[in-house]
Amino acid sequence: MSLKKAAAAKRSPGRKRSGPSPEAQLYAFLEKYSPDIADQARQALRRMRARLPGAVELVYDNYNALAIGFGPSERTSEAIFSIALFPRWVSLFFLLDGARLRDPEGYLEGSGNQTRHIKLRNPGMLDDPAVFNLIAQALELAPIAIDSSQPGRLIIQSVSARQRPRRPAA
Repeated sequence: MSLKKAAAAKRSPGRKRSGPSPEAQLYAFLEKYSPDIADQARQALRRMRARLPGAVELVYDNYNALAIGFGPSERTSEAIFSIALFPRWVSLFFLLDGARLRDPEGYLEGSGNQTRHIKLRNPGMLDDPAVFNLIAQALELAPIAIDSSQPGRLIIQSVSARQRPRRPAA
């Protein structure tokens, strides 16, 4: 089998997988965090999944943080949002054109050319009308829409062998 065919077979959604499901892997990653952060992240994920039916979720358990991106496809460059977990907080990132969002409440943090984020003081912040509006703006600006008629998918993209501690130092 050629390398191209092998790579395509590996990506095939119908391929039988051994080991834990992507959902089980994600929840194992969450368990590395303090109970408060893990619970806050679970609630944020539930809210984002309800708000973005059909989104492809891309999970990166990286050196610095656990990040779950939401976008229309498996392409990282098309991700519109991500939920990122750090030892002391959870953030919602606006990945595409975050710098262009109108934010009269001043929730957005960051100074880069593109990305902005909000530190979620509690999962209920995702229901705040101002945050809801920021999400709506980001969806409007996205070059490719999330197809809500498609089933959502969860894909574990990468797991770093070396990681910073997931819980704050005592």
